[in-house]
Amino acid sequence: MKINQHHYVERDTGQVCSERPIGDWIVNYLYSKKREEVPFVYHLLGSQWFSGFLGWVNYDFPLGQSVSGMRRFLKNCAINLSECLDRPEELDSARKVFERRIRYWQWRPMSEHSSAVVSPSDSRLLIGSFKDTSSLFLKGKFFEYEELLGSNKTSWLRAFHGGDFVICRLTPEKYHYNHTPVAGVVCDFYENEGDYHSCNPGPVVSLATPYSKNKRVVTVINTDVNGGTGVGWVAMIEVVALMVGDIVQCYSRSEYKDPQPVEVGMFLQRGYPKSLFRPGSSTTVLLFQKDRVEFSQDLIRNLYRTDVESRYSEGLGRPLVETDIKVRSTIGHGKREKGGSNDF
Repeated sequence: MKINQHHYVERDTGQVCSERPIGDWIVNYLYSKKREEVPFVYHLLGSQWFSGFLGWVNYDFPLGQSVSGMRRFLKNCAINLSECLDRPEELDSARKVFERRIRYWQWRPMSEHSSAVVSPSDSRLLIGSFKDTSSLFLKGKFFEYEELLGSNKTSWLRAFHGGDFVICRLTPEKYHYNHTPVAGVVCDFYENEGDYHSCNPGPVVSLATPYSKNKRVVTVINTDVNGGTGVGWVAMIEVVALMVGDIVQCYSRSEYKDPQPVEVGMFLQRGYPKSLFRPGSSTTVLLFQKDRVEFSQDLIRNLYRTDVESRYSEGLGRPLVETDIKVRSTIGHGKREKGGSNDF
């Protein structure tokens, strides 16, 4: 049965909500099966130049000549202005809205538990395991494991083989800063180039391996160090999507002050701003080593709820349900640390 709607579970309330993506019909049209009939157009749409052009049309264009136009846009996007550092009148373009800074230290509290792993973004989240191939719809549809990390990264492919993963999908209205999910030392940092495709649920399902075809930035963090989270190696993969021209690395340990590029050897504290997606829908993937992380029980329960319609499914139709989650909220703990796995 074809699913015409995409629902998710709001973590704070447990309520089932319906997603209505901005410009959803445009994105779905551009990435329909018709692209196969016009290969040139498809490759054009996959280019960074065209992504940048669409980004300007959709995001840099002024929100109107009046304050009412701006307020209408913000209302349609359900933006909570009280979270923002900038004054409402300064958010006069869609790009400024989507690249907004928030008072995360007030509005996005974080657990002090030393082994807590936290969400890297305000996003819709799915969890899974590479050792459980029967429930890995994401592995076959969204990306190939080797392509995601890089087929030449033999050591990391071995390190994360059979491990667990988290996929955080940012919809366009979300806060677009990624935060560090764990504390530890950066032991590798590199980019994999690729084409630009949408991370909206409709086009994602229609493409064979869209995440593996997108440009992505990979940061591998060793958390088994003094002051680290203690969950082994963690790979944080930031994926560029349609209408996103760049990922800006801007790690800041004090609010958004003195941003620094991420480099090998740098110690990253947990929960701080790490990078900024340019406007559009984007995705962050976390990879964990086998048997090092225990996911929060509410996220596991939500994943297999049968009362929710979802466009993400495994195999022949079993839904995999996303949970809408806030950045810096707990998504799991190190397996050596028992208890508290539902803390958020």
